[in-house]
Amino acid sequence: MTEFPPATLQTLAHEIYVLLKSRNETVSVAETAAGGLISASLLSVAGASAIYKGGLTVYTLESRLAFAGWTKANIENYSGPTTEIVSGLAEHTRKTLESTYAISESGTAGPTGGTTRNRTPGYVALAISTPNGPVTKEVETGSNDRAGNMVRFAEEALKLLRDVLSQSGGASL
Repeated sequence: MTEFPPATLQTLAHEIYVLLKSRNETVSVAETAAGGLISASLLSVAGASAIYKGGLTVYTLESRLAFAGWTKANIENYSGPTTEIVSGLAEHTRKTLESTYAISESGTAGPTGGTTRNRTPGYVALAISTPNGPVTKEVETGSNDRAGNMVRFAEEALKLLRDVLSQSGGASL
């Protein structure tokens, strides 16, 4: 077996674990195109149960109806991943699992996609739900390598959480 998770994800997950554990804070995850890599990376750290409240992979619109608080109206108006959508997924997950933070991502891993910016291979919308509101980011990898994009989406999500944690000094501030 090759190294899992990839070294970049291991390093980020460990940094996040240390930051959350030192402040007695927690995280939950709602991911789509990363396919569970964000949760798997966080759970690869020994002691993860102290900081990880749970996660879900809501890859299909049907799974979002079943598990992510979506309604039929969300699906009728769906036009691909956006920062608004992932902010909603993150907020719903954070509140439902009562975590301090929640990570969410949605994107187009490829190799195929659509013609609008948010549906081209390599596009991902990211959000961190915090007690003080959402923090969002968009990334375009410029690649149609599905597996590579999935890892990159997880990496970008974990980087965003690490940066939010490092800048905030903790949710209690």
